[in-house]
Amino acid sequence: MASHIGRDGIVKVGSNTVAEVKSFSIEESADTVETTKMADTARTHVITLTSFSGSIDCFWDETNSTGQGALTVGASVTLALYPEGDTTGDTFYSGTALVTGVSRSSSFDGMVEASISVQGSGALSSATV
Repeated sequence: MASHIGRDGIVKVGSNTVAEVKSFSIEESADTVETTKMADTARTHVITLTSFSGSIDCFWDETNSTGQGALTVGASVTLALYPEGDTTGDTFYSGTALVTGVSRSSSFDGMVEASISVQGSGALSSATV
């Protein structure tokens, strides 16, 4: 079983790397419908539709125009998430994502940070570099 270090992760919009990423998450889910019939002794279900959503947390970098700058509310982007890096053989996830929220925060004793929320549009695919 392989283990991976989070610091190797990379986020890309198209082929452009998003700068200053601290963390990211992606969640896949599936809707179900019940198929239980009379005389069944247990409920049964089938999968209907799948979806994905996620978030990216980073130190704000206004000069990263093709990475962070492309992740504006309402944008539709090709998003690729590389949990273990982007060298040959590494697994990554990609799909079309709609940017649904961007928040920025700043405190006198910390860094300026940004948090970006995305909703998938279509399937999330998994592949290797």
